[in-house]
Amino acid sequence: MFTGCVEFDLLLPEDSRSLKAKRSYVRPIIASLRKYEVAVAEVSDQEVHGRSTIGVAAVAGDHRHVQEILDACEHHVAGRPEAELLSARRRVFGPEDE
Repeated sequence: MFTGCVEFDLLLPEDSRSLKAKRSYVRPIIASLRKYEVAVAEVSDQEVHGRSTIGVAAVAGDHRHVQEILDACEHHVAGRPEAELLSARRRVFGPEDE
């Protein structure tokens, strides 16, 4: 079994200066990532206006499949017009990791 996770650091539009406006950008991104059958949540910067960190986790039987899932999620987030992807930090764990 292999597990992988990625954190997306996002810059949101200037009009997301309230938490309500911020949620209107973050929620659709999170919902759209669920089509990849991953666990996804806003994991940091919840109270920071204009920024968001979204975490994604995937589980698969082989390393390559986990990488493919995370690649698809990253391409999806990078293609969203309402947010700028500043960085993506990724880790994959396998059976040899303790």
